[in-house]
Amino acid sequence: MSAALSLGAHATEFRSSDIHPDDYPTVAAVKYMGQVLQKLTNGKHSVAVFSNGRLGSEKDAIEQTKLGAMAMTRVNIAPMNNICPATVVPTMPFLFRSKEHLRAVLDGPIGEEILKSCEPQGFIGLAFYDSGARSVYSVKKPIRTLADARGMKVRVQQSDLWVSLLEAMGANATPMPFGEVYTALKTGLVDAAENNYPSYESSRHFEVARYYSKTEHSMAPEMLLFSKRVWDKLSADEQKALRQAARESVPYMRRLWDERDARSLAAVKAAGAQVVEVDKASFQAAMKPVYDKYVTDPRLKEMVKRIQDTQ
Repeated sequence: MSAALSLGAHATEFRSSDIHPDDYPTVAAVKYMGQVLQKLTNGKHSVAVFSNGRLGSEKDAIEQTKLGAMAMTRVNIAPMNNICPATVVPTMPFLFRSKEHLRAVLDGPIGEEILKSCEPQGFIGLAFYDSGARSVYSVKKPIRTLADARGMKVRVQQSDLWVSLLEAMGANATPMPFGEVYTALKTGLVDAAENNYPSYESSRHFEVARYYSKTEHSMAPEMLLFSKRVWDKLSADEQKALRQAARESVPYMRRLWDERDARSLAAVKAAGAQVVEVDKASFQAAMKPVYDKYVTDPRLKEMVKRIQDTQ
């Protein structure tokens, strides 16, 4: 099936993939983008969002988008780290001081630079979405200090950087697709996983891993990527409309995200999950090897410094 389903002579429905459920903020935001696109193109173009991983894992979706087999995908930035090197920078641990700091950086020239860096690899970076602060949640015991994480088997995304990040904490990083995590936690294949409140809640991971330890080790954002193969066949006006629709979906997504984040936190607490404060400084101090390994290019080092200097 082609990335763009032809609806009559002129209309095109762009297929987009997401691993999250239908009511998740990223899914809602891409649907909203589709509505804006319809208005901007007088009904000519729209977006069909396939949620719940119906078109495969994030890794599959990235490959399909690159090939032009689907037009668009929303993925976490981590699986893009091995594809476009600049995406490593916003994935780095403890880089952003707050949600406001993250948004200021990604809305500015640094964000634009990172999106553009994916073009030579076959992707048009349209936008960044929030992904909240990621923390570790565990089955048997809470993690309060770096020592508590030592030797724990922790599920991570399929990303080398993520493996290094958890190894720097002293944990045994276990990469696996998101869809397999519930069973892995339940059967003891892994002791813990890490994610934001909305994913912890919507995946029902809180049912099996009751201790949510607020390491807040990463605010790695989400990316909205368009296939360059499909993009290059569009007119300049169509490309402009897609960029504008994506841009307008960002504040919409953020509003939904902030509401959902608060709602998810309340829901997991009500269900009996324990939210645990941690000695964050001990985790932060352990991250130097991760920076030494992944931020070696002088341009990326300079980007890290520019981010840290952004007010």
